[in-house]
Amino acid sequence: MDYKKSGAPRKGKNSPRHQEHNAKGSDKNPYGGRETKAGLLARMKAAAEKAKKAD
Repeated sequence: MDYKKSGAPRKGKNSPRHQEHNAKGSDKNPYGGRETKAGLLARMKAAAEKAKKAD
């Protein structure tokens, strides 16, 4: 078989086929948006402090 004449595969689109009904940040799930780095660091520091006090 001559694979040269079969053509190149189509390049896929980098997007989902449909929208999820409960996607993060949507009306049904408004509080699930991505957290900022500052908020994440504050949570991590609070958890570390709590763990330090527990010892």
